[in-house]
Amino acid sequence: MIALGVLAVVLVAAAGIGILVRRNEGRVRDSAPAVVVPESGRSALLSEAGVIAGRPTVLHFSADWCGPCAAVRRVVATAVAELSTAAAPPLDLEVDIDANPALARELNVLSLPTTFLLDATGQERFRIAGVPKAPDLRRSLAELTGSGRSE
Repeated sequence: MIALGVLAVVLVAAAGIGILVRRNEGRVRDSAPAVVVPESGRSALLSEAGVIAGRPTVLHFSADWCGPCAAVRRVVATAVAELSTAAAPPLDLEVDIDANPALARELNVLSLPTTFLLDATGQERFRIAGVPKAPDLRRSLAELTGSGRSE
């Protein structure tokens, strides 16, 4: 009887932890304020991935074996297309984590899908774990592109 009680408590605790972890999935999180440090290695890796100076960038890591990555492609492509006429239209870059492990390691990518919003200087402004929520992504991109549109 005690074992059943302990099992019930463990199951309830596990369910609670699971709900807390999943609650933040797909939400856009502000990255820590950029500290000016030499990032020549990071800059070179970002440049090799296709990041262009002067353009805000949506950089999303994916892999052939990643199921949710297809949803990220759709959400990002829609948001980027909506802002194509902005003062500084965003660049959409998809990076295969298996082909670019050095960049993934440099940006501390721990799971897929992971999406970064980089400002025009290449600094990380937002990070999204999981499939981005479209309204949050549009709002964050509008801030980076100088567009007044957010929805």
